[in-house]
Parts: sequence; structure tokens; C-alpha cells
Amino acid sequence: MASEVAMKKQQDLQTQYQNYKSTLQSLAQKVGEIEQEIEEHKLVTESLDPLPGDRKCFRLINGVLVERTVKEVLPALKTNSDGLKQVLDELLKQYKSKQTEMDKWKKKTNVQVVQNP
Repeated sequence: MASEVAMKKQQDLQTQYQNYKSTLQSLAQKVGEIEQEIEEHKLVTESLDPLPGDRKCFRLINGVLVERTVKEVLPALKTNSDGLKQVLDELLKQYKSKQTEMDKWKKKTNVQVVQNP
């Protein structure tokens, strides 16, 4: 009977640990995606900066290719890039808080992670 209770507690701890790990992994994946988008925005901005403002360029908006000028596109790119940076900062805060929460939980429950060979 006591071993059944211990097994149940161990399974609950493992489930909770897996939940923490999957949450952290999904946050890390989102951070990577946002960082990649920021880098793409930076490359496009660097490519368009030296061009004259009245030069024709194309922008993909909701799957539709739209003709614009460089002077119309650059401010929108900057706005999008700034928004992505804010989202990235928020995701990093969430990741750090979840990591701290997991560390506190591990100390509180005295959980030690054992890797299988």
C-alpha cells in the first residue's frame, strides 16, 4: 500500500517535471522564431536603406504581394521590428520566470533529475 502511494507521488512529480520542461522548450522555440524574424527584418532594412525613397519594392501582406515604395516600407519594417523586439523581451521574461519557478519547485520537492544512459 505504501509503495503504491510512493509510486503515485513519483509519477505525479515526473508529470509535473515534464510539464515544466515542455513549457520551457516551447518558450525557447518561440524565442528562436522571433529572433530569426528580427534578423530577417534587419537584413531587409539594411538592403533597403541605401536605395532611393521613390524606388519600387514589393511587400508581402497577408499572403498578397503589394507594390510599395521604399519610403513607405521602411517605417513599417521598423515598427514591425520594434514590436518583435518587445515580444522577444516578454518571452524571455516568461522563460526566466518559468525557469525560476521550476528551480524553486525542484528544491521544494527535493527532485533530482536522473538522465537515462
